[in-house]
Amino acid sequence: HNGRLISHAVKRLVEDYESNPKSVLFQILTMLFEVCGARHDIYASDLHEAAVDDIVFKLAELARKGLVDDNYSSKRKDLKNFKENLVTFWDSLVLECQNGPLFDDNLFTTIKDYVVAISCTPPRVYRQVASLVGLQLVTSFISVAKTLSGQRETTQRQLNAEKKKHSDGPAVESLNKRLSITHENITYLEESMRKIFSGLFMHRYRDVDPEIRMLCIKSLGIWVVSYPSLFLQDIYLKYLGWTLNDKNAGVRRTSILALQSLYDVDDNIPSLGLFTERFYSRMIQLADDIDISVAVPAIGLIKQLLRHQLLSDDDLGPLYDLLIDEPPMIRRAIGELVYDHLIAQNCKTPSVARDGDNESSEIHISRMLHILREFSDDPVLSSYVIDDIWDDMKAMKDWKCVISMLLDETPIAELTDMDGTNLVRMLRASAKKAVGERIVLATDNRKMYYNKSQKEILENSKSDITNALMKRYPQLLRKYLPDKAKISPLIDMMMLLKLEMYSLKRQEQNFKAAIDLIVDAFFKHGDKDTLRSCIKAIAFCCTKCQADLLDYAENKLKTLEDELVLKVKTAIKEVEAGDDEYSLLVNLKRLHELQLSKPVKNDGLFEDMYRILSHLKEMDNEVKSFLLINMFLEVAWCLHAIDVENPSETSIEGLSSKQRSLFEQLYYFLVVLSNYQKEGRSTTVLSSRVCTITAEMWCLFKKSKYSSTKLKNLGYLPQLEYVQKFWKLCEQQLNISDDTEDEDANEEYIEDTNRDAVMIAAAKLLLADTVSKDYLGPEIVSHYVSHGASTTEIIKHLITALKKNANSDIAALFFEALRRV
Repeated sequence: HNGRLISHAVKRLVEDYESNPKSVLFQILTMLFEVCGARHDIYASDLHEAAVDDIVFKLAELARKGLVDDNYSSKRKDLKNFKENLVTFWDSLVLECQNGPLFDDNLFTTIKDYVVAISCTPPRVYRQVASLVGLQLVTSFISVAKTLSGQRETTQRQLNAEKKKHSDGPAVESLNKRLSITHENITYLEESMRKIFSGLFMHRYRDVDPEIRMLCIKSLGIWVVSYPSLFLQDIYLKYLGWTLNDKNAGVRRTSILALQSLYDVDDNIPSLGLFTERFYSRMIQLADDIDISVAVPAIGLIKQLLRHQLLSDDDLGPLYDLLIDEPPMIRRAIGELVYDHLIAQNCKTPSVARDGDNESSEIHISRMLHILREFSDDPVLSSYVIDDIWDDMKAMKDWKCVISMLLDETPIAELTDMDGTNLVRMLRASAKKAVGERIVLATDNRKMYYNKSQKEILENSKSDITNALMKRYPQLLRKYLPDKAKISPLIDMMMLLKLEMYSLKRQEQNFKAAIDLIVDAFFKHGDKDTLRSCIKAIAFCCTKCQADLLDYAENKLKTLEDELVLKVKTAIKEVEAGDDEYSLLVNLKRLHELQLSKPVKNDGLFEDMYRILSHLKEMDNEVKSFLLINMFLEVAWCLHAIDVENPSETSIEGLSSKQRSLFEQLYYFLVVLSNYQKEGRSTTVLSSRVCTITAEMWCLFKKSKYSSTKLKNLGYLPQLEYVQKFWKLCEQQLNISDDTEDEDANEEYIEDTNRDAVMIAAAKLLLADTVSKDYLGPEIVSHYVSHGASTTEIIKHLITALKKNANSDIAALFFEALRRV
């Protein structure tokens, strides 16, 4: 109960043992029975007369009758240190007896017999306590044996020195006698260890209780490391290998940790060759263990094997797939391994060069690029790999070195086009990490919070990035302006800079040059990523800049807007005159990206888009979908601009006209596309856009929202006929096979136009009470589990939300859904 009294109690027991050994042995054994929890009535005479097996059988009978207390797992306050105190008692007893009773062939022989016998009984609590005691006895015996081994070596040295002086004599005889006794005591202890190992460990390492198995393996790990002369042999090591396959994750983890401590000692490695050869494949498999608490230390163990050159590179192939595994802890562990083994390996003059030194930075970055080639086709996977290795690889934060490599100023290696793309991605990802942004989505989506000192570090990183890029940024943009894959991540860098430093360092010209080049990129490219990056970067400058630079950024945005509107109008006229539609499509994409961030002032552009949509029915479906989405965005911005309290008649009439025009086009496509037989991605995109825009328009102008306001004329309630047509087109999209492909179709906006987007649009109408639940509710629910996991999840969330609404009759909804199916 009280750990502070143990030392005193043990001393008294040992002192009393000299005068009354039987009484002390009885006290110690009855204490053993009591800590096992047995409510026994065993007396000293019983112990001396009966055999060990008879006494242990009595104890087992007590447990069978329920006359036992579970001290081992007790939550009682006075027993909170039970295990710790129990271990301390037996350790203290062995150490206190090392100069006497330990070797009298009575006290510990009897204790050992009882501990082994109790450890083999059915009651779990008996096995738990006896295993803990027995394993600790071996650990304590090792402490004494190591002390004796030191004494033996000292005595042997003294004897050798004495023999050089005198071949015989009392001193030589005395030393010989002492050496002999010490050797006998060590042999006695080792024999005791073997008996406990064979009698207790060999049975309990496969006990049904995983905690007992863990105790055994943890103890064996300690024994092998602390007393290798006996335990560093395959007859003992094999148990660590076997338990790597244990069904319990805690046991597997304990085995790995034991092996880690073993491989940590260089002197052990020569003796581990056969063991490693036998079990290394299982160690590698555990890196992908289902339990993270096992997988992470297993990766650490593999690092140790690599350090000792016990694994070949061919063995590591499956591990690299874990760089893109889901749990961050596993990815970090693999990232550390990859950095140590593949990136930091054989660095030029390793004893001198540090990771941050320019030459070693270039070497490390080159090796990193070699790894990223495996993931070049997928920027998301590249981000995972960069995220995994970032913490360990200082070279990724060597901004000047990365920029020099991108500008071909380094002599080490010429970058291939793929390497250049990966290096630009790496620069953006590394800079984002350095300023505290995520580059890989978190599974919990929690916002990151930083304390004052962390924020200071992030601000310093932002300053370092700005300093490195300030003068070179226009050079990078100019060099990679024509390259679609590289320009987007480079433009994103603008949002990671401290823009006020341009004024402080008098680098206004470099800022203006960068803005000009970003505007050039906007009109040079037509892909979503580049366009979105350009708009975000310029908008960022319009909010974060000061004074003259702010004016310059705002003027550039206004000029861009005017030029874009003119281009769209010109392209519409060209198409109406019979020209190619490409110019119109790409400028509509640009307008779409611009309208996602701000309203675009124009004269008659909406009417132009409506006109061409009405008159040219044979246009490409993608052009039609971008005309519709741009018309919708203009309607939404117009509604946003109206003063709800004091709206002007002109603004209401203008918006009402645009609303009617857009609904006219949407309803036309609802009918036409429902009966359209031609399959293909472009048709799917247009159909999905029509579904989502129709749902957004119905929600935006929900009648009940405006009924008691001055905007009541804008309120709109769709007729059931159109709701049915809307759902028919939605169903058509839901039923489209994933195999439907169109080589010419653009996959850029896939997440806005897939079946999930359609299902969300339909569900939104129900949750917003925009349309009647009686028709659309059962229709949506009837598609539960029919279109894959993500669509099912959307319907599940819809049902959950509807259940919270007191007005929803869920039973009727489910019944009607079943009936329609």
